[in-house]
This record gives sequence, C-alpha cells and structure tokens, in this order.
Amino acid sequence: MEVTIERKMLWLFVFLCGLTYASALDNGLALTPPMGFMSWERYRCITDCEKRPEECISEKLFRNIADAMVEEGYKDAGYEYVIIDDCWLEKERDNKTGRLVPDKKRFPNGMKAVADYTNQNKEIFKFKFN
Repeated sequence: MEVTIERKMLWLFVFLCGLTYASALDNGLALTPPMGFMSWERYRCITDCEKRPEECISEKLFRNIADAMVEEGYKDAGYEYVIIDDCWLEKERDNKTGRLVPDKKRFPNGMKAVADYTNQNKEIFKFKFN
C-alpha cells in the first residue's frame, strides 16, 4: 500500500492536534525543574586548597556559594539546592562505624556545620551529599 501525501498530511495534522492537549494534575508540582547548584559541574574534584584555595572543595567554598546564591538573587529566582557531589570525604571510613567522614582539613567543623550554615543562616537550601 502506497502512502500518499494526503495520508501523510492527515497523520501530521492528527499528531499536531494531539500536542495541544495534555492531561496532568493541577497540583503545583514540577512547575519548574529542580533548581540548584551541584559542585561537580564546576569544581569536579579540586582538593588542593594550597594551590587553588578559591576552588578547593571545602567548608569555605560551600559557605561562599550559599552566600553568593542569596546575594546574587538565585534564592529569589527559586534555587533551593546545594549539592556536594564528591571529593568531600576522607580516604578511609570511620574505623568504629564504617561510615564516610568528611575530610578533616577541608571541613574542620564537619558537614553538619556546613548544612546548618546553608539551611539556618540562609534559610534557603536543601543540602545533599552524593
């Protein structure tokens, strides 16, 4: 059976008409994509704080990022996440618990202090560690 140009146009018309209608809940979810900052996209695994102090994955860096996101209007624009993706931890797990622990030199006050700073002092962010 040969597909004519008329038949192709009919299917295109049906397809395009279907695009104008969408069935979804009107519950306010997913009106915008998840909005936030992920360290891996910018800093990858920079851990040398002596050679690259402004780019080193550290407590100082994430405090500065939280401050900048507020000061530069990202919070008001809907940004709500700060994600520390990788390279925040010691090379060895805690001997007693077996848990991952933050690098003691780069995160001297621990991850809770960083999360508390971004969550309480800035009242903006959900803090996530990958």
